[in-house]
Amino acid sequence: MTPSNGKQTTTGLTTMRCAIYTRKSTEEGLEQEFNTLDAQRESAEAFIASQRHEGWACLPERYDDGGYTGGNMDRPALARLLADIGAGQVQVVVVYKVDRLSRSLLDFAKMMETFDKHRVSFVSVTQQFNTATSMGRLVLHVLLSFAQFEREIISERTRDKIAAARRKGKWSGGHPLLGYDVDPRGSKLVVNEAEAEQVRAIFTLYLEHQGLIPVIQELARRGWVNKRWVTRKGRVRGGRGFTKTSLYQVLTNVAYVGKVKHKSDVHAGEHAAIVDEEVWRSVQDTLRRNGAATGDTVPNRFGAFLKGLLRCASCNCAMTPSYAKRGKTRRYRYYVCTNAQKCGWSACPSKALPAGEIERFVLERIAEFARNADAWEAALVQPDAAQQPGARTVPDRTVLTQTLSKLHSVWSRLRPDVQGRLIALAVERVDYDGGQGKVTINFHPTGIVKLAEAFIHHHQEERS
Repeated sequence: MTPSNGKQTTTGLTTMRCAIYTRKSTEEGLEQEFNTLDAQRESAEAFIASQRHEGWACLPERYDDGGYTGGNMDRPALARLLADIGAGQVQVVVVYKVDRLSRSLLDFAKMMETFDKHRVSFVSVTQQFNTATSMGRLVLHVLLSFAQFEREIISERTRDKIAAARRKGKWSGGHPLLGYDVDPRGSKLVVNEAEAEQVRAIFTLYLEHQGLIPVIQELARRGWVNKRWVTRKGRVRGGRGFTKTSLYQVLTNVAYVGKVKHKSDVHAGEHAAIVDEEVWRSVQDTLRRNGAATGDTVPNRFGAFLKGLLRCASCNCAMTPSYAKRGKTRRYRYYVCTNAQKCGWSACPSKALPAGEIERFVLERIAEFARNADAWEAALVQPDAAQQPGARTVPDRTVLTQTLSKLHSVWSRLRPDVQGRLIALAVERVDYDGGQGKVTINFHPTGIVKLAEAFIHHHQEERS
């Protein structure tokens, strides 16, 4: 197939702008003067040259992804290629082999949709086929299916290799651990004495304070941070202050007692322990006891309908539902700043907010909003409220207002999932500034109409 969006030359021949895409999964060998990406491009250039009589011309732009897997589309050169295709700058995409473009059948199908939309042909130098024909597309999908099969087999072999290594007590990769360095001569953990002292001190501090937050605060006072390392691509990772999550990961890691874990199985490791096993067991016992007494995240069955909408303005982070128990039956619900939850109450002026108070406040503001004539007029003229003329009938404003006036009285009888769905229709987000005691509610432009209509529809379903 010859796409018609090429450039007409003075000789009457259509110039087909050809982009060459190359890829290699690892960075190994890319530092060489002539590497595999160059070899792929050279083969593609030779193929394009052989089609010069058809008007094919190679674009100077290089689309090279070195060190990127073909299992997903998260590749910078591929993103540039798709953008240039969308801009009409490419008529033919040439690769050395089909799996250089993708090893995922689903991703490849998405790319083929983009190619077809912009009338772009796809050519593999070593696998001759024409994507303009049904047979060509069939051959392409068969080839890609085998490429995906090969990738899945490689993944299975990798998982089996990791499992075998762990059974032998070997460290099989992952993020470096505080207290250890990775031996450059092989995948082995060697003790970093300075960090090991910090790890032992962290375990001691937890047994002294009997809680995660006091330890986090003490570590912040000392200026201690989690493991800092540099990736193979030269990017700095880690080196951040401890949170409840990262501290918990340190305190529960069996590597510190000289062991390795694979799924639920624990094996003796070949690296040296840096924490006494009795100390480690005492910490685990304390964590289990404290875990039973700590507040849990509240499922929405307790009516936390502002979950996902309420944010702490001071920390610019979410406020998550939580609760505290008093006695056997009394339960007090709160929304807690996630920053305060992770780093301690002193990290945030907002801290916690009684759930009942903020939820009633939001419902009252919705009722006030429903009585505001200007708000109704603005919502009813929004394009997505009315959609296309005749597409649907928008109920009379009076009916909608009367409906919402009943919302507060029946709210407690609605299921929590219905409450959350209705509120999300009207409210975009709620910001709570604990320092100033201020609550700001942002409504969706057409939210008041959608909320009223959904409430009417829900009642109709309940009656039927």
